[in-house]
Formats: sequence, C-alpha cells, structure tokens
Amino acid sequence: MQLVIISGRSGSGKSIALQALEDLGYYAIDNLPAMLLGSLVDELGSSESPRSSIAVSIDARNLPQALQSFPAQLQALQARGIACQVIYLTADARILLERYSATRRRHPLTRDSQMTLAEAIDSEELALSEIRDLADLVIDTSRLSVHELRRRIADQVALHQPDQLTLTFESFGFKRGVPLDADLVFDARCLPNPYWDPQLRASTGRDAPVIEFLETYPLVEAMRADIQAWVERWLPAYLASHRSYLTVAIGCTGGQHRSVYLAERLAASLAASHPLVRLRHRELGIHDTLLPLPDPATDVTPHQGS
Repeated sequence: MQLVIISGRSGSGKSIALQALEDLGYYAIDNLPAMLLGSLVDELGSSESPRSSIAVSIDARNLPQALQSFPAQLQALQARGIACQVIYLTADARILLERYSATRRRHPLTRDSQMTLAEAIDSEELALSEIRDLADLVIDTSRLSVHELRRRIADQVALHQPDQLTLTFESFGFKRGVPLDADLVFDARCLPNPYWDPQLRASTGRDAPVIEFLETYPLVEAMRADIQAWVERWLPAYLASHRSYLTVAIGCTGGQHRSVYLAERLAASLAASHPLVRLRHRELGIHDTLLPLPDPATDVTPHQGS
C-alpha cells in the first residue's frame, strides 16, 4: 500500500494537490484527523476492494492533540511496512495574504478566534512545524500556477519510486527571496556578473555567450567544482538516511545568469552518476526538467523572462 499525506499552509494549494492525486487514481480524503490514520489504513487495506494508493490531507483544522500525535502515527505506519510519503506545501506569507485578499476567503484559524489574517498564517506554520520537519518533500507554491503544481505532484509524488532519492538543482535570484523548499543553499553573487555587459544582459546562463563569458573565469569553475564535491561527498549520507528528495538551490542577484549556469552544469555532472536528477530555474519559469539534457553549450534556449 502507498500512502501520501498532504499537509501545509492554508492557501498553498493542498486541495489542488489532493485533486491531482485523485485524478491519478488515488483514493483521496480531505481534512483527515491525524489520529485516524492507522484506522483508515486498516479499513481500506482489509476491505473487499482493498486500496493500494491512498492520499489524505492533514492540516491545521485538526485538534492540537491530533497534530501532536502525528509523528507517532507516522512511525507506527512505517514500522508496519506502509510506504508513506509526507508532502508539505508552503508559500511566502506575503503571497498567502494576497491570495486570501483576492479570494476573500476566511483563513481556518480566524473563524473562531480574534486573530488577524497575518497572525493566523504565522500561527498555522508553528502548529504544523512537526509535520514539516518530517516531510519527505517540501513544495514552495509561491510562484507556481495550478497546472505547474499539478505537474509537480504527478511527476515527483505519483511517479516517485520508494528507496530512490530525487536530486533537484534550482537556480534563483536573492532579490526575490530564497526558495522555501531548498535543503541546501549556495551563494554565487561573488562571481563575475554578465549582467554588467550590455550585450549579455538579456541572455541567460543557458545561452552560449554567457557560458563563454563565465568559463573565462577560473573562480567560476572553482565554485562549481567545490559545490559538486560537497554534494557528492554527502549524498551517500542523505541516501542512507532514507531521504526521498534533496533540493540544492544556487542563488545570484537576479537568478538569470550565474546561478542558472551553475545549476545547469551541476545537474548535468551529477546526472551521469545519479539516476534521478531534476533541474529548475525559478526566475526563468522553467520547472522540473528531468535530466539528462542536451549540452547547453550547443543547445541554446531562448530567454523565457525573469
């Protein structure tokens, strides 16, 4: 039996994620009390038509004691050999405020309290902190469309194989904040910046002129080699801890040149020795490309916006 547990901040897209799994054949249940996880598995596993794929949503509408019992419930299921994935959806607090303002919906934690919306958003993150700490995959939906989120759920959750680690390299711009789903963050802002060359400003780190510019500086290659050596050194430890996902985020100022180049090069290098490597360029709007890819030095991709 495969059990996917969707949790996260209200307004981050949990309902969309659950519906995506339901469309893929999962038996889906929204807002399940955490204390009923074991009973649900028993019931659906022993019925006349047993379910092999189950998806449930557990969120802050649970009673506090139910959320506190979640770690023990999850450990008990795993001890029984149930394949469990915990997926945590989050988004920048400012984005959540905008979403609630646009839809005029009430946050679940403001219905029976005097909390403001901002206070409810912060309180919810604290209430769900233990679930987030146990999550196999954290998805930052701040800049994902509905269709992009559904695709992420289908590719990374429904198609995920047990006992395999998906390694994702993500480029981003510090001016828009660090990705909330990053496990490791490296800062490339100390490297020479192609932005200051007017002929390179509109290009990206996937374009040949920018690649040629960056590869003239030994400092760039030194950083790439150091990051790759660090990841290769510690990747076996993450695998040994039964980690399912690892996101390595590379940031520069705008997320268009240096970080894109490094993420491309690192992903291509690790894909040669690791079976599941994905590439993501947040500021270019390029989400979750599965490697191997064509050589970016010969495959010039048009700029898709920043």
